[in-house]
Amino acid sequence: MPKLHLTKVAFGCRDVDALAARIASRAVGDELRVATRMRPRRTDELVGGNLYWIVRHRLVGCNTILGFEDREDGRIDIICSADLAAVAPRQCRAHQGWRYLAQEDSPGQEDDGSGLSTLPPQLYGRLCALALV
Repeated sequence: MPKLHLTKVAFGCRDVDALAARIASRAVGDELRVATRMRPRRTDELVGGNLYWIVRHRLVGCNTILGFEDREDGRIDIICSADLAAVAPRQCRAHQGWRYLAQEDSPGQEDDGSGLSTLPPQLYGRLCALALV
């Protein structure tokens, strides 16, 4: 069965370095816990998949989903590995909460050689708005 992934906006992060710093500061050991209000219905399919992070309307990195755990306050923790893996950037609309992402729609782990990963976020956003990327 193909893996299923999640996407989530890294609210307040201006770039990948800020996201990496946030993950490093919130990680406990090798785990990162991301709180969410709603439990995904397809949790069995998500374990082993990735949590892809959106920064400035681009998918930029991911963490492997290790499991889910209920919290005392009624929320859910998405338990991920603390290792942020860079992915080839891809345009993605911002949203609230998280969204499912099918395996065939997920970005590759390697840069595609186009040089898009080296563009500043503002320039990339403008090129996307002009439908040039």
